Amino acid sequence: MSAATGELLYPNTLSLHKLPFSFSPCSCISLFSPFRSLSPPILSLSLHRKPPILHLFSSRQNGAVEDDDELEEDVVNGDDDDESDGHAYAIDLDALEQEARHAAREYSTSLSRELIIDDEADDPKDSGRKQKRPKSTSANIPDHLLPRVAIVGRPNVGKSALFNRLVGGNRAIVVDEPGVTRDRLYGRSFWGDYEFMVVDTGGVLNVSKSQANVMEDLAITTTIGMDGIPLASREAAVARMPSMIERQATAAVEESSVIIFLVDGQAGLTAADVEIADWLRKNYMNKFIILAVNKCESPRKGILQVSEFWSFGFSPLPISALSGTGTGELLDLVCSELKKVEGIENPNEEVDHVPAIAIVGRPNVGKSSILNALVGEDRTIVSPISGTTRDAIDSEFTGPDGQKFRLIDTAGIRRRAAIASSGSTTEALSVNRAFRAIRRSDVVALVIEALSCITEQDCRIAERIEKEGKGCLIVVNKWDTIPNKNQQTATYYEQDVREKLRSLDWAPVVYSTAIAGDSVDKIIDAAGTVEKERSRRLSTATLNQVVQEALAFKSPPRTRGGKRGRIYYCTQAAIRPPTFVFFVNDAKLFSETYRRYMEKQLRKDAGFSGTPIRLLWRSRRKMEKNEGRAAYRAQASLAPRDRKLALTTAAAAATTT
Repeated sequence: MSAATGELLYPNTLSLHKLPFSFSPCSCISLFSPFRSLSPPILSLSLHRKPPILHLFSSRQNGAVEDDDELEEDVVNGDDDDESDGHAYAIDLDALEQEARHAAREYSTSLSRELIIDDEADDPKDSGRKQKRPKSTSANIPDHLLPRVAIVGRPNVGKSALFNRLVGGNRAIVVDEPGVTRDRLYGRSFWGDYEFMVVDTGGVLNVSKSQANVMEDLAITTTIGMDGIPLASREAAVARMPSMIERQATAAVEESSVIIFLVDGQAGLTAADVEIADWLRKNYMNKFIILAVNKCESPRKGILQVSEFWSFGFSPLPISALSGTGTGELLDLVCSELKKVEGIENPNEEVDHVPAIAIVGRPNVGKSSILNALVGEDRTIVSPISGTTRDAIDSEFTGPDGQKFRLIDTAGIRRRAAIASSGSTTEALSVNRAFRAIRRSDVVALVIEALSCITEQDCRIAERIEKEGKGCLIVVNKWDTIPNKNQQTATYYEQDVREKLRSLDWAPVVYSTAIAGDSVDKIIDAAGTVEKERSRRLSTATLNQVVQEALAFKSPPRTRGGKRGRIYYCTQAAIRPPTFVFFVNDAKLFSETYRRYMEKQLRKDAGFSGTPIRLLWRSRRKMEKNEGRAAYRAQASLAPRDRKLALTTAAAAATTT
C-alpha cells in the first residue's frame, strides 16, 4: 500500500481497480492478504460520496475480473456464495462504524450482566439518601479541597449507617456487630449549596479492657487466616488493634472542622461514651462538636432517650440513621459551621480523568502496606490479623510527574467455600466490596506474596480482572524474603508466574517490598503506562498493516467443506479496553485458535501491554437479491466505459474533498 496516495497495489488487478483513496482515523479499511492463493477481495469506491460505500469483489483465480458482463450477471443473480467468482457487495461505511460501536456496547452490557455483584445484605430501603448531584460549581472541587466532617463514637452505635445516609448509597459495610469499620472511609455529601467530605471512623475504645473483651468488642479471631503466625504474635497484634483504630479516628478528627459525636439512644449512656466525651472536650473544643443520639426512631421516646446525655455538656440531637429522622436538622447544624467553597471558574470545562488503581489479592499479601508506602502515611491499618481491612478504602495520590491517581485498598479475597464455612457476613460483604472496587477501577494491581505459591484463588481473581476489561499489573510483594537471589531469579520467577496466570500473560510484573518502601514507585510507573495503553487507539493505517501482515503470515484455515474465513473490514470500536470489530464472511469459520493468533499478532505488533483487548467477530449481512438488482439497474443504464469513467471520477473527487 502506498503511504502517499493510499492506493491498493495488487499486480494482476491494478489496471482495472487502481483507485486512489485517503485514510482517515474514523474510517475503516478492507483487510486482506496480497497473495492470490487466498482469493483476496479487492476494494473500490462507488459513485456515492455520502454515505461512503465500498464494493468488495472476489477476484478470479488469475487475480482479476476479466469481463464486466460476468460481474453484472453475478449481481443480478444475487450470487453471494463465498467461494463464487465475480460478485459484489455494497457496504455502507457509516453503517458499519455504527454497527461496530453497537456491537462493542452490546458485548460490554452482556458481560456486565454476567458479572453482576449481588449485595445480599444491603437493603435498598436503607441505602441512604439517593439524591441528584447539586447543579453547582462545587461539584467540580477536588476532594482534598472540601471541608471535612468526622463521625466518631464507640463501636456499634451506627456510625457507618449514618455515613451511608449522608453520602447516599451503601459505601460502608453495615452489620449488626461491633468493630466492622476500622479504617477511615471518605465520601462526598451535600446539603443545599454546601458540599463536604464525610469521614467514617472505627469504634474508639479508650477504656482499659482485657484482651478477651477487646477481641469480643472488635470481633477479632486469632485462628482464621493466621496459620503459621506464632501465638505470641497473634496476641500482640490483637492488643495493638484498639490503639491503631484510635489513631485512625484521631487523624480524622484532626483534619475535620466539624465532629459528629454519635451515641446509642437505646443502649443509653455508657462508660465508653463518657470517656470519648471527656477526650473531645479536653482536646478539640476549638472544633464544632455535635452530639447526635442515634436510634431514636420515635419522636416521643427520643426526648426521653436524649435526656441523660445532657450531662456531657453538649446539646443532644435525636436522630435515626436508619429511617432518616432528624438528619435534616443535623445537616443544618453541620453546614452552619462550614465555609462555602467556590467551584472552578469554568464548570463546563472537561475535568481530567483521574485513573483509579485497585489493590487486590488474597489476605495478608501486603495490600495495605503498599497503599501506606505509596501515600507516605499510615492511611490504613496494617496487621497480621487476617481480614483487618473491611471496606474499600479510597485515597488520593499524586505521582512524581504530577499525575493524579485514586488508590483503592480492598479486603483480602478468599474462596467462596472458605467464606461460607466461616459464616461471617462481614467477610462476605468485604469481598463484595473488593469486587466492586475492581469494577470501578481503571487499573488493578494484583498482589501476590513472593514466597507463597500461586493458588487457584489467584487465578480466579485474574480471570475476573480480565473479564471486567481492566488494566492489570502483577505485584510480587515481600521480594526481600526470597533467599539467594541473583540476576536470573526475577526472570525465572516471571516465567513461573506467566505459566500459572495464563489469563494475565499480557500484564507487567513488578517486584516490591512494601514494608521497607523498596520499589513501590515502580507500581505507580507501571500503572500509568498501563492506563495509557488501555486508552490508546490505533490509527487506521497501523491497524491495516498489522492485520494484513497477520493474514499474509497465516491465512484462516479452510473447513472440511472447502470454505475459508475472510476478513472484509476491521475497526477499533472502543477504548478502555481496546475493542476491535472484525466484519467477516462467516464468524463460524474462524476458530478460537485463529482468533487467539490474531490477538497475539495485535499485541506483538501494536503493543497494548497491561490491558486486555477484545476482538469481536461479526458475520457479513447477506445482500438482498432486490438490493442487488437495484444496484445493477442503477449502473446498467450506463455503458461499460461510462461506468468505469464515472467510478474513477467519483473516487478522485471523494479523495480531494
